[in-house]
Amino acid sequence: MAHRILVLGGGTGGTLVANRLQRLYGDAASITVVDRDDAHVYQPGLLFVPFGLAEPGEIVRPRHAQFRDGIDFRVAEVESVDIAENTVHLMDGSDVHYDVLVIATGASLQPGETEGLSGPEWGRSIHTFYSLEGASALRRSLDGFEGGRLVVNVIDMPIKCPVAPLEFCFLADWQLRLRGLRDQVELTFVTPLDGAFTKPVASARLGALLGEKGIRVEAEFATGRVDAAAGTLHSWDEREISYDLLVTIPVHGGPEYIGRSTGLGDGLGFVATDRHTLQSKAAANIFVIGDAADVPTSKAGSVTHFEGETVVENIQRFLEGDELTGCYDGHANCFIETGFHKALLIDFDYEAEPLPGRFPESHLGPLALLAESRLNHMAKLAFQPLYWHVLLPGHNIPGVSSEFHPVAAPPTEERSGALR
Repeated sequence: MAHRILVLGGGTGGTLVANRLQRLYGDAASITVVDRDDAHVYQPGLLFVPFGLAEPGEIVRPRHAQFRDGIDFRVAEVESVDIAENTVHLMDGSDVHYDVLVIATGASLQPGETEGLSGPEWGRSIHTFYSLEGASALRRSLDGFEGGRLVVNVIDMPIKCPVAPLEFCFLADWQLRLRGLRDQVELTFVTPLDGAFTKPVASARLGALLGEKGIRVEAEFATGRVDAAAGTLHSWDEREISYDLLVTIPVHGGPEYIGRSTGLGDGLGFVATDRHTLQSKAAANIFVIGDAADVPTSKAGSVTHFEGETVVENIQRFLEGDELTGCYDGHANCFIETGFHKALLIDFDYEAEPLPGRFPESHLGPLALLAESRLNHMAKLAFQPLYWHVLLPGHNIPGVSSEFHPVAAPPTEERSGALR
């Protein structure tokens, strides 16, 4: 009898895992993917839409077209997961039974969780670029923005792609300079973190770069509410920041079905997951990939990419009754657009700091780590075709390992110089 493998979510993680499993098992497995719609968005491209550097039609393709033959794709909403019965209940009243379940439903935006955020000014003076609709509306507002206070605000962590708000600041600085408006704009990055990023070395480097570009940082700002009529952000400790145009990254959480599934997720709707095996802590036959998991690393596309190998191998081991491998080490890397056709690259894992060096090999790779370069920018742009034609089909990207390979820490003097 064929193994019944059910994948919830047809985004990056769900697609690459389904394709790898179909190649591995062929007719020996019945693979079904369920998602609420048939539109697959290349999410890194959302950053470029507000600045006219990408068109919405360039970053969206049909989900069903990304799957190998033999994979059953269904458009449906999930009602709940019954762990005890190995069954997923769908909103249309039907049930799907599984031997192995893969949860790949990601993280969702929840602007309603912040008082005043999603009122009548949403899409007018308040925007987000974390959705296709939001990025398109923001583009129209930026086109008409002639000066004032532009505030980029991360409401709370965790969020998808933690460096994207920084990238937005850098690209806004660049585009405003091109338009001759930079001197008329006060650009402020507002974050709940104590610096620009979660890792201290990268935070220092990125914070210095923000300073060089005249972008003010308001750290440890825990947004409690938004007064949209007055154009002000209010923190829980009663600080206040005024804006004319607010670019917000709303609270993130898991999809609603997680909360309706007894024992599956936490209070935010993320699934409790072993950080190395990527097996759910709720049931042995459930595996989690990407933003849906509560593992302590960035909710970024590279994480999903690197997790895929472990998830597929451990599903195979589980079905064969073998011990799981705990080989996922929290590897993540991010290209950070800094404007002027340059980008900065960071590479790290659960424990390691992003450090200066070369990627993908510590001494031989062509890409500089923790340093701006035009080649890094070109590599970020080149990743889009790799995404559609290599990553999603479930192939390995040549020269890029899912395991983190640390670079040697530079001498103290060199490191200090790099952070100035």
